[in-house]
Parts: sequence; C-alpha cells; structure tokens
Amino acid sequence: MNPKPTRQQPVELVQEVKARRNRYEKSAGPRRCGRSRDGLGVAHRPSLVGRLLLGEELTGIAIPVARVAGIALIALGIVCWPGTPLVGMLTYSAAVTLYLAYVGFAGGLTGILLWPAVVLHVILTAFLIWALTSDKETKT
Repeated sequence: MNPKPTRQQPVELVQEVKARRNRYEKSAGPRRCGRSRDGLGVAHRPSLVGRLLLGEELTGIAIPVARVAGIALIALGIVCWPGTPLVGMLTYSAAVTLYLAYVGFAGGLTGILLWPAVVLHVILTAFLIWALTSDKETKT
C-alpha cells in the first residue's frame, strides 16, 4: 500500500511545480528538433522517406502532398519553441504559399483550387505578418 500523501506547504508545492516544468522544458528541446528534422527530410526527399517508411517510392501527386506535410512538420517544430507560435504559423503559411505557387508555375499540376489556395495563403501570410508586427509594437 502506498503511504498517505502528506499535505505540502503552498511554497513547497510551487517550487516543485517549477522544478518539474524546468525539467520538462530542458528535455523538450530534442523533441522539438526532431519534428523539424523529420519535416525537412519529408520536404526535401519525399520519395526516400516514403521508401524507408512504406517500402515504396512516392510518385505522382503524392510528392507535392508529402512536401506540404513536410513543411507542416517543420512549422510544428518552430511553433513548439519558446516564444510566440505566430512565427511557426507564418513559416508554414509563407512556405506553402511559395511552394504551391512554384507547383503551379513549374510543375504543371494545376487543379481548380490551386490558385485560390495560393491567394488564401497570401492573405493569411499578410495577416500573420500584421499580427506579429503589431504584437511586437504593443510590447514596446
């Protein structure tokens, strides 16, 4: 049987919570880097990652979809770092805007919603830039 827990003083409890948070934050750094590293691999070499994970190379439309997923993983890694999550959201939106526009111009893959998605991400990127700059102005 477990002994009955003792009631801690509020100051001791706060110190214990802070110590646990510090231990967690120190151990979370490698996990944050892992998300970005995995995303970089998927965005850069989706066929290789597909072959290693699934046993088959990714072909056709799966490559751009995997690259967008890789960009999302990179942005997720950035969102998890200390500071404002707006930076990660801005990274994702700007990178997807550029990549989708590149696919539309160079890749020849143009569905009916490709250019509306590019325009939507341009607008979202502009709003995120505005939010990030206005957030900095209010703090100063």
